[in-house]
Amino acid sequence: MTAAPRLLTPVLIVGCLIILVNFAIRASFGVFQIPIAEEFNWMRADFSLAIAIQNLAWGIGQPLFGAFAEKLGDRRAIILGAVIYAAGLVASSFAVTPEAHWGLEILVGFGIAGTGFGVILAVVGRAAAPEHRSMALAIATAAGSAGQVVGAPVAEFLLGMMPWQNVFLVFAAAILAVLLLLPMMRSPTPPATKAELEETLGQILLRAGKDPTFAMIFLGFFSCGYQLAFITAHFPAFVTELCGPIASGGILASLGITTTSALGAIAISLIGVFNIGGTLFAGWLGNRLPKKYLLAGIYTLRTIVAGTFIVLPITPASVLIFSALMGGLWLATVPLTSGLIAHIYGMRYMGTLYGIVFLSHQIGGFLGVWLGGKMYDIHGDYTLVWWVGVGVGAFSALIHLPVRENRPGLPTSAAA
Repeated sequence: MTAAPRLLTPVLIVGCLIILVNFAIRASFGVFQIPIAEEFNWMRADFSLAIAIQNLAWGIGQPLFGAFAEKLGDRRAIILGAVIYAAGLVASSFAVTPEAHWGLEILVGFGIAGTGFGVILAVVGRAAAPEHRSMALAIATAAGSAGQVVGAPVAEFLLGMMPWQNVFLVFAAAILAVLLLLPMMRSPTPPATKAELEETLGQILLRAGKDPTFAMIFLGFFSCGYQLAFITAHFPAFVTELCGPIASGGILASLGITTTSALGAIAISLIGVFNIGGTLFAGWLGNRLPKKYLLAGIYTLRTIVAGTFIVLPITPASVLIFSALMGGLWLATVPLTSGLIAHIYGMRYMGTLYGIVFLSHQIGGFLGVWLGGKMYDIHGDYTLVWWVGVGVGAFSALIHLPVRENRPGLPTSAAA
């Protein structure tokens, strides 16, 4: 008797650990906003632009690393990504000008791409049985949330012990350490139909480029990147400066959270905690309901949550409530979007196609981070940037509704 396919495999476990470390480092950059700006007397936009460039480089590198992995091997792509990531962090620790940070964040962004969702989700998706694929993608995505849970507080803790430059060196060592796990990640042969095996990368790129559905998915992912990158980069500083005081005898104070700076770091972690459950729930639903409607619903809820938060007074309670609600929706779009691409276009070139869609996500991330810093320097607050995020979220909710969820040339029943 053939054993039933397992959900938890060595590929999934190792993939989760790599993504966890990747995201722990990436999610901590907002914590460095104020320390670096104060040390060098920079404008807020200076380091914000560095993070924005990191997000854009991540997006540009994602399809490149996806194609590299599909042509030369997943493990080679991950090794290259980790080395570039570490090199960017080490070099950044010696940078003393905004221009140096801007250039070096290109390396960091490419490193994130090589050890992030595009490469890892493609490997996990290929290794998973079809009945487990949506959930496996959700688990790997949730690992990114787990990284976010620990990343900002660890950075805040280390900053209390050492200069920010040394924290960057610690993070560089951490991303290199994950390479010790690679022998366990044996890349499986992509499951594919005869037609998929005969189709070249150029042919599927041309087919996707002519497909309105692919364009809708591409455009819809923009707001996800805008909202997530803006909040990751600016929310700790936003909370530090604009949140009302923490009551000395309250619950937060009893937990050791006595400053709005600490609350800002904890807010990023809280988003990650709630996103673990939200992402897993999205993956479970993705096996049962049309993914396009789930995506439209997530973007609608994000729009409502963000709009409500910004019109109410910013208090410790509202920060915690917002973090919990936004956390439940945070990366829930990733397993649904990647699963939708795999479902429509097949598994063979999923890494490259998802990487192209992810570029839209990171263009949004670049604008969210850069506009956040720019508008803060001009107006002294983030209000306009928040409302732009609300608007693009509503756009993403609408544009997913006409998405065709069956494979081109196949009847809906055959593709389901």
